[in-house]
Order: sequence, then structure tokens, then C-alpha cells
Amino acid sequence: MSDQPWTIESIRDALGNPTLAQRFLGEINRAPAHQLLHVFAKWQGIAQRSIEAANRGREIAAAEQRGEEPPGQWTDVTERVLAEAARNRTQGAA
Repeated sequence: MSDQPWTIESIRDALGNPTLAQRFLGEINRAPAHQLLHVFAKWQGIAQRSIEAANRGREIAAAEQRGEEPPGQWTDVTERVLAEAARNRTQGAA
């Protein structure tokens, strides 16, 4: 979001997902007066992180489209995932 102050409407819009937006509106509408700022701040943080995640996703997609490595630090967890998958298979997990 730009330098504009957050509002209930801007949080709803930033959430992007209708189900999530409906959940936010339900919480903010049912919150007692003394909890309004807490609920607002909680959802403002969720909305901000959603925007940041979408922006990172766009940056990664653009880099991949240009044939570049995705920006940021990445940890290769391939071996750990393969080991967990093998362990799950031997334990009969789906």
C-alpha cells in the first residue's frame, strides 16, 4: 500500500481473497469497542504481509521469465524433504 493510511476498506481490498475479507469484516464488526484497535492492527498486519508476499511473487516470476535466479536468499532443503518423504513412505503415511 502507498503512504495512504489504512482503512477497513483498504484492508479488505488488500486481503484479495473474498473468504479472508469476509472473515476480517466479521471480526471487525463483532469486536467490542475496547478490542477494535487490536483487531484492526492484527488484520492490517495480515493485509500488509499479503501485499508484500504478492510483490515478492511478482519479482520472482519476472526474474524467472528473464532467465535469472529468483531474488533473495534461498535455502536448499531438498535433502531434508527427500528424507522426510522416505520416512513417511516407510511409516505408511499418505
